[in-house]
Amino acid sequence: MRFTYLYHPVSDLKEAVAFYRDVVGWDEAWRMGDDTAAMQIPGSEVLLMLDVTPDVDAGPSGFFEVDDVDEFWQSLPESVTRITPPQDLDPIRFAAVADPGGNLIRLFTELEPSS
Repeated sequence: MRFTYLYHPVSDLKEAVAFYRDVVGWDEAWRMGDDTAAMQIPGSEVLLMLDVTPDVDAGPSGFFEVDDVDEFWQSLPESVTRITPPQDLDPIRFAAVADPGGNLIRLFTELEPSS
């Protein structure tokens, strides 16, 4: 498992990107449509993922890359709180669980490009 993104829900992507770019001084690493962008955190392999969501009060959470989301999901003990079962969310396969304190842990595997 590799910590890849710090997920940050936002209500306004343009405003959030401008803040992290112009005030904090980070570079935009990539953008997915009008709702999601990632900012490169200097000196780190972890990116800050900004995502427009109506549930901005959900707070930040980690995105962790695993070899196979479905296999990881199946290997979890029954005591783990499952939030979102594995599903495709192009360009990733995504799932979410909660830790014992209720904190969201987002899991993903890159999808193979379709030919």
